[in-house]
Amino acid sequence: MKKSKDSIKLKDAIAIGIGGMVGGGIFAVLGLAVSLAKGGTPLAFLFAGIIALFTAYSYSKLSLSFPDRGGTVRFVNEGFGKGVFSGGINNVLWISYIIMLSLYASAFGSYAPNLISITGSKGIDTHIFVSGVILLATLINYYSLKVVGQIESLSVFIKLFILLAFAGIGIYGLFGNANLSQLNPTNWESPFLLLTGGMVIFVAYEGFELIANAVPDLENPKKNVPRAYFVSVGFVVLLYIIIAMVTVGSLSFDKIATAKDYVLAAAAKPMIGQIGFTIMTVAALISTFSAINATLYGGSRVSYELAEDDELPHSFTDQFWNKPIGLIITVILTLLTANFLNLESISTSGSAGFLLIFAVVNYVSFRKAEKIKSNKTISLIGAILSSTAFVVLIVQQSTSNLLGVSISLGIICICFIAEWAYKKKVSKTKQ
Repeated sequence: MKKSKDSIKLKDAIAIGIGGMVGGGIFAVLGLAVSLAKGGTPLAFLFAGIIALFTAYSYSKLSLSFPDRGGTVRFVNEGFGKGVFSGGINNVLWISYIIMLSLYASAFGSYAPNLISITGSKGIDTHIFVSGVILLATLINYYSLKVVGQIESLSVFIKLFILLAFAGIGIYGLFGNANLSQLNPTNWESPFLLLTGGMVIFVAYEGFELIANAVPDLENPKKNVPRAYFVSVGFVVLLYIIIAMVTVGSLSFDKIATAKDYVLAAAAKPMIGQIGFTIMTVAALISTFSAINATLYGGSRVSYELAEDDELPHSFTDQFWNKPIGLIITVILTLLTANFLNLESISTSGSAGFLLIFAVVNYVSFRKAEKIKSNKTISLIGAILSSTAFVVLIVQQSTSNLLGVSISLGIICICFIAEWAYKKKVSKTKQ
């Protein structure tokens, strides 16, 4: 590991984790969470956060033993070898990046028409903004990765400042607010729906895994790797719970349902009027745009690494305009997903994908416990929680969002079938 001046510090690693989580996810899925959990939304975020914390433990142990910029891809391969199973799971990871990109683009498209009207039709404008922001981010990725990094660094500061201000002002504004009673347990949904609400919006937590990619450059890793994971995840869990409390305590359920796709902006309006609505809308646009920028690069890198590991065809290592061809493929798939799927289906698919991946990573930590010096019980609990959450999500959503469940399971099956077919073809070629 590097110990040179190029090494990154603890605060940088924490910023990577927080920036990865507090991207477009919270802006996109908060309204969806309230629709499922009602007054128990803060508890739903807590449930999802607990799974994230257990998984962060496994990631911290695996990151120390297998420091690699491939992160999750390396961990899965270490646990299961480079076979059909590991290849299938890693393909799910790549597609999950595409789902995340679609979620961020959908959030951008939901917030932007509240500031700018292009055609006079909100539905058409949404599609224009969704496609436009993806294409703009693509051009920036092709132009300069340095610009991508600069945008991400600036946006992390801006969005955190605005969200913390929202939380602070919001807590003060809760006193005497008539909607505060909505947080009472009498307004909570059933425990099953609370858990489901947390699982549908689990995508809002997945970004902490990006810390693993930075571990090879982290100074004093033995001390700083666990700190980076737990400080970033713990901070975001607390932030999300407060934001959920402020939102549910500030707006009636009817108003939240009406503004479901841009609920954070709507929640800021009662506090400081139209300027609050505008500031939060701008924060959402900055956050989602920066998240698309960063995730586009990350997604294309995953496909490149999978091709290098013989888990995707080697043609994915080819260059197109001096960038991995996986970048343009990722963009095309994102445009299709973001424009043709609704937000709930996208969120369900993304959450299902990452819950499955995290269940596997926790299990790898359990299997490799002696080698990586991890606590078997903690890793096993993480694997069980992630697996159970995946099943709960699929079962509950199958009754209300069959399309989302079908897409989720379809993606997983296709990833494994495609990997099996590819491995079989390679095996025949070598004979």
